[in-house]
Order: sequence, then structure tokens, then C-alpha cells
Amino acid sequence: MVYLLLVICLAAFSIWAYKAMIDIRPEVVRPKLDENAYEMIADLEGRLKRHVVALAEDIGPRSLYTPDKLKATSDYIRQFWEEAGYQVNAQTYKVGNVLCENLAVEIPGKSTPDEIVLVGAHYDTVSLSPGANDNGSAVAALLEISRLFSETSTNRTLRFVAFANEEPPFFKTSSMGSLVYAKECRKRKDNIVAMVCLETIGYYRDEPKTQNYPFPLSFFYPDRGNFVAIVGNLQSKPLVQSFSRQFLEESDFPVECAAPFGFITGVDWSDHWSFWKMGYQAIMLTDTALFRYPYYHSMHDTADKLDYQNLARVTYGIYKALVTILAQECIL
Repeated sequence: MVYLLLVICLAAFSIWAYKAMIDIRPEVVRPKLDENAYEMIADLEGRLKRHVVALAEDIGPRSLYTPDKLKATSDYIRQFWEEAGYQVNAQTYKVGNVLCENLAVEIPGKSTPDEIVLVGAHYDTVSLSPGANDNGSAVAALLEISRLFSETSTNRTLRFVAFANEEPPFFKTSSMGSLVYAKECRKRKDNIVAMVCLETIGYYRDEPKTQNYPFPLSFFYPDRGNFVAIVGNLQSKPLVQSFSRQFLEESDFPVECAAPFGFITGVDWSDHWSFWKMGYQAIMLTDTALFRYPYYHSMHDTADKLDYQNLARVTYGIYKALVTILAQECIL
């Protein structure tokens, strides 16, 4: 009898999880990319690789325990943005005796400047890791997407932010850069209508059984690690749906999306968590990190491990989705 009840409870939970997490994928007609799109993707591939090599090889492990490397990374980001024509704003704060920086640039909106779409990525690594994928891939995408927007105008305000101190032991502490930043946004009453977190987006595999999941997601998602995941919590479900739709309409790259309960392992493992804490809708785009990437948080997370062609395809899709979201009348 006990075993029967366990089976019934497991079945009920699986159905509940399915409805909460799976039944949100929008039905759209996938596009056929034109020659201009392929040229842009090819150009992005080289640019993204140069950023990752600069971060992972030229600079290397970058954290509060190697403050010179952390500063070299923030200087790299600042210089890139200044050369792209942006005015860089730095939010500085101290952890111990080390000065930390969150860096931000912004394009003011034309018609609804009070509505802010924020795209962010952390630029630190765990100790001893070159951090090519975590999080060099995302920083590279952040920089290149900002470059593509640098000579355009948008209806909503678009803000790009590079965060310090996402990695342990600072994750989910008062020293976490994105939490420091999100708290200040709430204090200023910034109307952030969407936060898009880029996290570990450079590794893709087509072979079977290259993708793992925390329970119970393995019942519902593919076992090939060839997709980018768009993840939110239940409160951010409308943003997951909206962003997924725009990505699917603009890119032919495989996508899986989810808005599960917060207790699912890994759902809150990046800077979007900080914005959830401050009451903002936020999503994470990821290759699922340790659930796919065998070099996660290790000395082997090097620039040669990444799939730059697919990183470029993902970056292109994010850029095109943002173009639409910034222009449409209603985001959610």
C-alpha cells in the first residue's frame, strides 16, 4: 500500500511539474535565415572567440583572490565599451580591502525611457579556473550584443551590466555584485521590466546522453546537449514565454524553456536570482553549465573547449530577440 501511494504521488508530481515547466513553449514557425544573417553569425564567431581567448588565456583566473586579474577584466570591458562609444558607469564597493566594480552602459529609450530592459553577465571566475565558458562566453556575448546596439536607438531603455563576484563564496551573499546592483536599482525605483542573465552559453553537443538534468526535468527534456535553455521562476514565467517566442521567431537554434519552482536545483544559479530577490522579472540563458559541461568550475575550462559557431548563433538569436522586445508595445 505504501509503495502504491508513493507511485501515485510520484505520478501526480510529474504531471504537476510538467504543467508548470513544459507547457509554456510558444508555438511558432521557425525562420529560414538569409545571407545577411549568416554573414553576421560568421563575423560574430571570430569576435566572440577573440574575447574568450583574451579573458581565459591572456587574463586567466579572475576573482577577488586575484584582484589584479579582476581589475584587468573590468578594464578590458570598460575599454571595449568606451571604444564602442558608450559612457561607462561604475558602481564600486569594497569586499575586505579589495575594490570591486559593477560596470554599466545604457541606451536611453525614445518613447518609453522609464521601461528598462537589462542584460547582464558576471565577469569573475572561481579560483584557478580560466573561465572560458563560465563566464567568458557570456561576457563575450554581452560585449558583442552591446556593440551591435551601439549605433541604434530603441523605444525602451537598454542597459548592459557586467557584474563582479557571482561565484562562490560570494554567491547569494551581500558581496555578490548583482545583488549589490539590484538593491541599488530597487532603491532608485528603476522600472526594470525585463532582466536577461547570460550564463555559460558556449558548449553544445549533438550526441545522445550529453545532457543531464536535476530531478524531475529529465522526464521531459531531450538528452542531447545541443540547445540553449531559457529559464525563469514561476513569477518570471511571462518573461520566459515572451523571450522564448522572440528567440524562436528570429533564430533557427534549438531552444528549451522552463519556469519551474525555485527548489529545482540550478534554476537560481546566477545573477538573475538577485533580481528575483528585488521583485523583478528575470530569466537566465544558459547551456545548462554542469548539467552538460564536463569542465565546469575546473582548470580545464579553457578557450579551446568552446563551440564558437553555435555560441555565435545563440548570440545572434539573443540580439534579434532583444531588438523585437525593445520595439514591441508590450513585453509580457
